[in-house]
Amino acid sequence: MRMIQVAQRAEDLGRASAFYSRLLGTEPTGVFDPPGLVFFDLDGVRLLLERRAPSAVIYLQVPDLAAALERLRADGVRVVAEPALIFHHGDDSLGPAGTDEFMAFVADSEGNTVGLVEQRVGGRR
Repeated sequence: MRMIQVAQRAEDLGRASAFYSRLLGTEPTGVFDPPGLVFFDLDGVRLLLERRAPSAVIYLQVPDLAAALERLRADGVRVVAEPALIFHHGDDSLGPAGTDEFMAFVADSEGNTVGLVEQRVGGRR
């Protein structure tokens, strides 16, 4: 079994679509309005923006957390929580062994929380 789709609440589909296009660096793969659905492809998992969906916390891997936050701040995105070390991967059960997992959280255009995750080789900043 694998995850195929995750839904996120979007009161304003145009605004949310623009936010996620900028965040993800890609345009939607499908827009159906009506009924009010926007899809993005996240490496084989669909991100669905939908007016009636409940708010969810989604976590997106970024190669450089500091650079991602700098770019988002420049776009006026509110940082909910600054980067913090969450844990060290001693083995490969949750991520690459020997890496430290850092997370920060931002608010999307609709007020949903988005987690940004960077897995760094231990000790690298």
